[in-house]
Amino acid sequence: MPSPSSIIILTSILTALISLFLALRPLYTETETMTSLQQIRAQLPDIQRLGPGLVGVFVGATGGICEHTAREFARHAASPRIYIIGRNATAGTALVSEFQTLNSGASVQFIQSDVSLLRNVDAVCAEISAKESKINLLMLSAGIMTLSRDETTEGIDRKLALHYYSRVRFTQNLLPLLRAATDSPLARIVSVLGGGYEWAASRIDPNNLDLKTGYGVSAAAGYATTMQTLAWWHLAADPANKGISFLHLQPGGVNTGLAKKSFGPVVGGILNGLFTLIPSKYASTPEVAGERTAFVAALAKVGDGARLVARDGAETGDAKVLKGLKEAGLEEKVWAHTEEVFKGIE
Repeated sequence: MPSPSSIIILTSILTALISLFLALRPLYTETETMTSLQQIRAQLPDIQRLGPGLVGVFVGATGGICEHTAREFARHAASPRIYIIGRNATAGTALVSEFQTLNSGASVQFIQSDVSLLRNVDAVCAEISAKESKINLLMLSAGIMTLSRDETTEGIDRKLALHYYSRVRFTQNLLPLLRAATDSPLARIVSVLGGGYEWAASRIDPNNLDLKTGYGVSAAAGYATTMQTLAWWHLAADPANKGISFLHLQPGGVNTGLAKKSFGPVVGGILNGLFTLIPSKYASTPEVAGERTAFVAALAKVGDGARLVARDGAETGDAKVLKGLKEAGLEEKVWAHTEEVFKGIE
């Protein structure tokens, strides 16, 4: 049974999130007028026009946004090859059966793995690379909710591992296959996190990017979001990656049930209940988020390079904050740190 203090802390966190969504409602209103949900649903069948044999890799797809995005991809793509990566073998096996029923021409494989460990990420990538010559879509959405630092056996905080390091590791490992798809209509990476909500350079300590000290809920979220964008900038700047879209997506408020998975039925139930207070105009179900994300992942006109996108594919971000990050040289510092972390587990 969680302590009263834990419940108070968690309640305060979600209350703050509700306030944030309401404060940012002009942003959501603006993007929804660009591409409505009805328009998105009407366009999703166009995924089949991208051609047969698209290869999609969905990391964190045994639940939440990624599961529902993969489902839309399976439903609409022509003879796709789909990889579902997640920890829940029961859910993964069920999805394989369901997706093949949705689309008899689909090839669907589940790979069970805890991708908070970078060595496991390497193993998954090696398995996929041995079977495929290209990847059209890499979706990265594995995540957890935590209140304090929780190190993996590799010495990396579990939340930062899932929300940042493993995503970059998947991308690095699979870039050769994504490059091989640049002559096709789709070569895209989508990291579902917080694009557009980067922290200002003044809030980032380049000597503490792994948050060995000063760890907190806000810091972990802010650092992971900011480092993701900076890593996308770095990778997109490589001429070898021309033609690949590196998208950092902010999906808006989505009640994925992650709170229950992370904190158990009591505290998680309280958080899920509070989440329902967010008006539907600013939040959505995982099913709707999956439709929106499938549109962004496969059909939105975003161009190549690094892009920060809202839930309808419209570009987002605070120009002043992004300029400050560039001027502070944080892109180079974050990349050097990332490579150092990777070397530590090799």
